[in-house]
Amino acid sequence: MRFVLAALMWLLTTVAVAVALPVLWLQHNVVDADGYAALAQRAAADPALQQAVAGELTSQISNLASTDVPTAVVGALASSYTGGSAFPGQFAQANRLAHRWMFTSTVQSQLDSQGRWVVDLAPLLADSSFQQTLSSYRIQVPESLPVPLTENVPAAVRPGQLQLVATWGPWVSVGLAGLAGLCALLTIAAARRRGKAIAALGVSLLLVGAAGWVGLEIGRGQLNGLLTSVSGHPRQIAESLLEQAISSMHQWLDLALAAGGGLVVLGVIFAMLGGLRSKPQP
Repeated sequence: MRFVLAALMWLLTTVAVAVALPVLWLQHNVVDADGYAALAQRAAADPALQQAVAGELTSQISNLASTDVPTAVVGALASSYTGGSAFPGQFAQANRLAHRWMFTSTVQSQLDSQGRWVVDLAPLLADSSFQQTLSSYRIQVPESLPVPLTENVPAAVRPGQLQLVATWGPWVSVGLAGLAGLCALLTIAAARRRGKAIAALGVSLLLVGAAGWVGLEIGRGQLNGLLTSVSGHPRQIAESLLEQAISSMHQWLDLALAAGGGLVVLGVIFAMLGGLRSKPQP
């Protein structure tokens, strides 16, 4: 009976961890505004994203100009800016608008009326490296310069539709993490041999980490399919953000695998020590 209870709790722990891990990652890297900005800042180190943003900035400046502006001059300036140390932080700030677009309703009336997911490039053009060139050509940068990353997105991801996720996400993620921890403790408590129970919990983490890797690789094509309606520089920007998100999730899965391996080793050590203590003395 005790073995059945321990096995049931181990199964519940495995399921709880499999659910809690991606939910915690989403809360930390997507739902949380600071986490999403940090993810965008890391993505800004990608040379492909830098090149795409430089190209988009060049196009936007040309569109804003009332007179002919040498494209080569603007392009070189934009490339120098996106390759500089100030760009990642400012790109992260620009992406906060895209985050507010999804997770709050207060900016719903200020954004794209066609329901497109946008990134505001106006803060980037406000950088001092652009000001002298823009002023010399009498180019006035508007307060907001949204560039769409998606077209015709589903109604489920219209502006503000994920406001409830932002409200309840922290509570749900903490609750799932607590549930996984509680199930793990109950597994150890129900097991007749604590060492084997700890090793079994390590196996749970190994299973979750391995399944996560396989799931990400299988789902990569479907994730890329979300960008089929986007082309040009916005597509490259979105692809770089997506690749950074996948890389971040891989890191979390690697930590799960490492923790699982550590628990297996720890469980084996405890089991060996327990066997030595229970061995009758001659």
